[in-house]
Amino acid sequence: MRVPVLLADSGLVVIDATWGTIRPLQLADGVCTVGELEVMEHLHRGRSLIDSRPADAYGAFTIPGARNLPHDETLERMGQLDRAEPAVFFCNGPQCAASPLAIDSLLAAGYPPAAIHYYRGGLHDWMSLGLPTESPLTTVKGAPPCC
Repeated sequence: MRVPVLLADSGLVVIDATWGTIRPLQLADGVCTVGELEVMEHLHRGRSLIDSRPADAYGAFTIPGARNLPHDETLERMGQLDRAEPAVFFCNGPQCAASPLAIDSLLAAGYPPAAIHYYRGGLHDWMSLGLPTESPLTTVKGAPPCC
């Protein structure tokens, strides 16, 4: 997986759109696909935002308020999710397989589709729109606070 790269303090982001396969807008019946405004509202309500990328990618930067649940650990850590409240899953963007793989494994294990939301745009769209990101150590300079 290739991730967007922030160019130092310039505020510019380089995005490689030549990798991966574009994922469908709707991954599965009953799984709601959301956009940036819904992600912000979701966070504002204190609900879970799940970064499905590997831990090292998450550690570099993520959407403020997201927690990491790598796609290859989804089934073994499924108990950390609250089935009563929908969680939004995201990864690098429309060409990334991490969230679709995580969501597919949850559905195959009988997890309720209504408790899964999919932010297809992921970090690709989030960063392209100039929305803030954070790392475990610092928040990206110049980015407005989220939500």
